[in-house]
Order: sequence, then C-alpha cells, then structure tokens
Amino acid sequence: MKEPIQPALQSLRVRTVNGLNIEAIRQQFPAFDRHEGDHPVAYFDGPAGSQVPQSVIDAVGHYMAHTNSNCGAPISTSQESDTTLQHAREALADFVGGSDPDEIVFGPNMTTLTLALSRTLGQTWGPGDEVVVTQLDHDANVTPWVLAAQRAGATVHHVPIDLTNCTLDQSAYARLLSPRTKFVAIGYASNAVGTVNPVKQMISAAREMGALTFVDAVHLAPHRLIDVAELQCDFLTCSAYKFFGPHVGVIWGRKDLLEELHPDKLRPSPATGPGKWMTGTANHEGIAGAAAAVNYLSSLGTGNTRRDQLATAFDAIACHENALRRRLLEGLQELTEFRLWGLGLNAPESSRVPTVSVTHTSLSPRDMATRLAHLGLYCWPGNHYAVPFTTAAGLEPDGTLRIGLLHYNTVGEVDRLLAGLRDVDSLV
Repeated sequence: MKEPIQPALQSLRVRTVNGLNIEAIRQQFPAFDRHEGDHPVAYFDGPAGSQVPQSVIDAVGHYMAHTNSNCGAPISTSQESDTTLQHAREALADFVGGSDPDEIVFGPNMTTLTLALSRTLGQTWGPGDEVVVTQLDHDANVTPWVLAAQRAGATVHHVPIDLTNCTLDQSAYARLLSPRTKFVAIGYASNAVGTVNPVKQMISAAREMGALTFVDAVHLAPHRLIDVAELQCDFLTCSAYKFFGPHVGVIWGRKDLLEELHPDKLRPSPATGPGKWMTGTANHEGIAGAAAAVNYLSSLGTGNTRRDQLATAFDAIACHENALRRRLLEGLQELTEFRLWGLGLNAPESSRVPTVSVTHTSLSPRDMATRLAHLGLYCWPGNHYAVPFTTAAGLEPDGTLRIGLLHYNTVGEVDRLLAGLRDVDSLV
C-alpha cells in the first residue's frame, strides 16, 4: 500500500490558502477553462459529480492506450491489468482506512453495488426481522433495503428527521433498535443538506443489538477522511466520481462477510475474493482513474504513507471548505427571500459538510439554476435523489437549489454566487 505518488503531482505540495495552494490545484483541472459566454464557470454542482484533474484523465487514457485487456491471461497486457486492479484496491483500501485490499469491491456505481448487496443480504432475513433506514438518506441507501426487506417479509423502520435543522432524531433511532434489528443503513453525510450524522455512535448502538451496519459515505468522501476501522461498520460505500475520479462505485466490506455471503454470479467467476462480487468484466480504465483520484488527493498532503498524506490533505481541505461555507452562509443570512435547509452558520464545523440547500419565496429551484447558469454559476436543482428528505420536508416535486462547495472552489466564486443570488429575481 505504499505505491509512490506520481511525480507530476509533487508541485501541489506548496501550501498557501488554508493549507492548500488553490491556484496550483485549479491548474490541474481542465474544466476551469470553460466559459459561459463571457463568464468563467464556477462549479457548485460537485455533489452531483466533481470535476476531474488531468492526472486522473491521463490514468484513464494510459490504461486504454497501453494496457487494455481482460484479466487472468498469461499475456503482458492482461498481467498489467491485474496489477492495475490490485494497485487500485490498495489505493481505495488506504482511502477508506481498510487494511486488506481484498475488502474492496468495484462496480458501475454505488446504486448498482448496493442493490446487489441488498439482494444478497436479504436472503438472510425473514419474518420478524427488522431493518432500519433513515429519512435523511439518498434513496440508493433506502429503497434497496426496503425492497429486500419486502421480499424477505421483514419489517422496515425509518428514522425521522428534525426539520428545524435537518438532523436525524437520535432518540427515535434508539427506540427503533431492538434485538430483532438485523440491519441498519446510515448515510454518513446528507447529499441534500450537508448534515454529518453521528455514524460512529449509531453504529455502536446497532452493534449492541447484533445488527449489521452499512454506511453510505458517497457524499462525505470528497470532504473528510474515512476510517472504517474506527467506525467499526460492516460495509461502507463511496463513488469515485464524487471525489475527482471517473464513474466507478466502491464498496468496502468486512472480509469475513464478503466470503460468507453468496451473491448471484456466473459459474466461471471467482468463488472467493472481490471478484466474487464483481459481475462480468469490470471498468478497468475507470478503476485506474479511481486509484489516480486517491493519489491526487494524497498529493495534497504530507507524510510517509499514502494514508498519512490523505489524513493531512483532508485536514487542509476541511479548513479551506469551512472558510468557504462560512462565507456562503454569512451572505445567505442577508438574503431574506431564501430559506436555508439544514444546519446554520453557528453549527459546529464537524456537524456538516459545505453542501447548502435553499428555496426561494417565488422562484423554483430549476428557475434559479437556469438563471444562474447564464452567469457561469453552476448549481443543481431538484430532489437530488434524497427523496425521503424532500418528501418529509414537503419539497416535492421541485426540491431545492443545492450549492456544493469543494476544495477547488474560491472565495471569489462564492462572492460571485452570492451576487447572482441577490439579483436572481431580475436575471433572465
């Protein structure tokens, strides 16, 4: 797990703003050359998919140009593909804090992987068993488990939201747990409103009841360091396209569980290891890009190992993003036509990531997004697949205008966005 950092990334170690050299970082992203008319594009749509640095693009292209082959044959390109996948598992194990690369499973996306895992786990449930999901999750961490429970005849409980601040009702969660609880699915951070849930505490409570736990860390992954060893969860998922990589889904699972469970697979597929869970030929070039995305993030930090580098990088990322979040929330306080959904300016920094959802007194989220886009301000309208939240909040079908800040964003971009929001009524 000590794959050397790519030399091209070493220049990013110079630190300036809140521990990061933002100018050098932005130079790595070709997307920042884009303009909307005369306006440079500012990307606030990261929660729907982040932009990609050149090193990741190069890794995908290198695989396609020089290593393109299926795995397992005694030819050089096939052996190089085997090595590519092994290095990628090592990189993603470092990324989530795992100790064994064989606990990393790749797939097309988080949703597909979760549906497959839910079908497999559901075979171990039956009438009288109970499953707990939450109203603050992306639907990919709700519906797969609901469907599996329905097929098994198990009961599903939904942890409600406190809509005053868009946090989970922890008292209700405690009441829902019992010795009948077989499984708990929790989102690490809300992709709609940015709330960071107390997952370690929730996992501990579930474990006391003998329940397995699944953590959706897709939205947390670009913002904070993940540590499955500290969380003590059984499964955790993330998506590379949310942390500056290509469209690849990742599940980390406890090795004993991955080996013990029996997913649907073809007869020639491996009977053990991650290959048991990866149906068909994987997206090798995307997996190479996912590893490069981890290496890009580790290049922003310092330390002797990739994990150490990731830890220091995420410390710097959190510092910069928190400053941007404060700037945005301070500005929104002055815009009385907007309602903020979620924790406000005075909330502890550890309780949210810099994802902000707002609604307007008269304009729909899509209207606002369309008007802002003409200024090169890219935000995302809709329910963000967080249907349990938007339904509970009475926000269907329009949802919210979601503003997602990432470490490549700048104070100047936030100020541009606030100016656009201030005048959004008059924009055409």
